[in-house]
Amino acid sequence: MNRRAFTAAVTAATAVTLSVALTAPAVAAGPSAAPGGHDRTERAIRAAVADGVPGVTVTVRRGHGTWAATAGAGNLETGKPRSARDRYRVASITKTFVATVVLHLEAEGRLSLDDTVEHWLPGAVRGNGHDGGRITIRQLLNHTSGVFDYLEDSDFQQTYTTPDGFMRHRFDEAAPEDLLAVAMRNRPYFEPGASFAYSNTNYLLAARVIEKATGNDYGEEIDRRIIAPLHLSSTSVPTLRITLPRPSSRAYSKLARTDTGPTYDVTELNAGLAYGSGQMVSSSADLTRFYSALLRGELLPPEQLKEMKTTVPSGRGTSRYGLGLVDRKLGCGVHVWGHDGGIYGSMSSGVTTSDGRHSLAVNFNGDWSGSVDAIIEAEFCGA
Repeated sequence: MNRRAFTAAVTAATAVTLSVALTAPAVAAGPSAAPGGHDRTERAIRAAVADGVPGVTVTVRRGHGTWAATAGAGNLETGKPRSARDRYRVASITKTFVATVVLHLEAEGRLSLDDTVEHWLPGAVRGNGHDGGRITIRQLLNHTSGVFDYLEDSDFQQTYTTPDGFMRHRFDEAAPEDLLAVAMRNRPYFEPGASFAYSNTNYLLAARVIEKATGNDYGEEIDRRIIAPLHLSSTSVPTLRITLPRPSSRAYSKLARTDTGPTYDVTELNAGLAYGSGQMVSSSADLTRFYSALLRGELLPPEQLKEMKTTVPSGRGTSRYGLGLVDRKLGCGVHVWGHDGGIYGSMSSGVTTSDGRHSLAVNFNGDWSGSVDAIIEAEFCGA
């Protein structure tokens, strides 16, 4: 894929498109689902595009009704708008799916959250101060293990995150053991259980525990235990696929820590480098269904859902981290549960209220500007 830079004029030309879809049941679902009940959310969506996001797609589920809106471009070259049915890479939202499967296995008596990593993956977490014999599965899931995040390794970043490096290596394949070796050549962040540090290595390890406990690929277990029962037709755990399933939009990145400079089309890439920490593809409609079902208790027994919602401070404002699930206290005092996800060309969030009755999922097909938080605040605090 060649680099492509698009001018601000092209972005501005596509930013004015806004489409809204309202299903018939939503009209009867209550005032918030009636026409005009999402005015602030619509304004927040438009504001994100005005701020430079190429395009936005949002779905809200409330009661038995759904509402969806899109803004901006799904393709900056053709001007094709985003679709409410778009499939996109959900990145770290994958972590909630992985944690749900681990808790399924605990409910079945096939593992314990207090089992050590060494018990399931002998010798996998060793070196430079790492000791899998002192780290539990629970500490992997709530990021209190101290295990170094392989994505933060300086050589890994130089290889994959610079524009030239990304273009050369975007289709690379790596076994989980190779990615784990990257983490192990660095020191741990702290002693197990001593603090909180978000680490993608934790969920690489959690996915491997699933595979050891079941004998199946972790993606197969997600499909069997979550995707198939909930009929999430737009959700998958791709292995070597480098394209997005249709319908989908193009994905764009600056491949830099700033919002200036050229914009690159990064739609084709191998998300397998994220493995259990961020490999999945889904849609906004599927994510609202997933988080709603999860918090309603449709996926886990009460004991395991309680474990999942037992949180530790995350160091990020009023957000606290459970087992693959974030408790976010909004500015109006409302709590929503879910997870964010970011990967090249994609920023997403899926959240729901504690009773699972009011859910939202949003995706930006650009990774350098805009705020999913602003859209969430508008929806849940806009009344």
